[in-house]
Amino acid sequence: MKSSPIKILVTGGYGFIGSAVIRRLIGSSDYSVINLDKLTYAGNLDSLQDISNNQRYSDARVDICDSQALSLIFEKFQPTHIMHLAAESHVDRSIDGPAEFIDTNIIGTFNLLEVARNYFNNLNTAEQKKFRFHHISTDEVYGDLEGTDDLFTEKTSYSPSSPYSASKAASDHLVRAWGRTYGLPIIITNCSNNYGPYHFPEKLIPHVILNAFQGKAIPIYGNGLQIRDWLYVEDHAKALIRVVIEGKTGETYNIGGHNEKTNLEVVELICSILEELAPNKPNGIDKYKDLITFVKDRPGHDKRYAIDASKIERELGWVPDETFDSGLRKTVKWYLDNSAWWERVLSGKYRLERLGG
Repeated sequence: MKSSPIKILVTGGYGFIGSAVIRRLIGSSDYSVINLDKLTYAGNLDSLQDISNNQRYSDARVDICDSQALSLIFEKFQPTHIMHLAAESHVDRSIDGPAEFIDTNIIGTFNLLEVARNYFNNLNTAEQKKFRFHHISTDEVYGDLEGTDDLFTEKTSYSPSSPYSASKAASDHLVRAWGRTYGLPIIITNCSNNYGPYHFPEKLIPHVILNAFQGKAIPIYGNGLQIRDWLYVEDHAKALIRVVIEGKTGETYNIGGHNEKTNLEVVELICSILEELAPNKPNGIDKYKDLITFVKDRPGHDKRYAIDASKIERELGWVPDETFDSGLRKTVKWYLDNSAWWERVLSGKYRLERLGG
């Protein structure tokens, strides 16, 4: 008996990680994909332009806080797998305005779980065995690490520091509860900091690349010695797809890039790559690193994140393909070669067009 085709519903598919996942799903599998995204400021239609006309891809401008709209999508698309990436995700924004983070990351996840539960309960036994609800989260739920040798494992206690990480921790707890109480076949992944092409310019790496390239100050919080574990977004997308298809229900998998760097090291490496790839600097700039400016640290700034990704390597055979040097070089080159993408984002023209302005 031929099994039913895989149909994956991705929430937040116009975002940075979501778009990378969808590009890989369409480009490297025969799965059908529907993208649910309400298109906030960080969502970008241009990030999926290359696959937008593919017959296996469709999208729906749906807010995950709208249960009725979600139910209609589930009924129409009949997904076999859910990949839940929709989230408000910027720490600084969560400090300035936490309400949106509570709405999207907690209430939105609750709505999605409830719609998925009702849908799952009406599937036949074979379809239920195939169904997966994959919740994509962050290592920031664990808080930070004091020592230099400790690593976040799947058993690390939660200790979130910001409104963003607290809202993601809450969503993780909801997903686990729906798995344990209602039998929903859930999987959770917690990832380290992502970087790569199509990253919204407010985040550290694209912000540094574009500020330096344009001769603007490069701001670094505090002393710049905060440590992050960096994961190239294409490697992350490969890991997420492997988890949703091959991962064991009820399990959590940490996904990291094995690339611990201080923020200052990251900025200095970007400046070094730009010296090579973009030697013609803006007027008045001698060296890109001269643009580095230390600014007041943000409240509750975590000191160090570091992921132990041995479980996903051991159980699912995933390891990152990119080193930090190779991935960062690809990222810098992409921004230099794709100015039309980020210029539209920075100018605000894209948002006005999307909103009909």
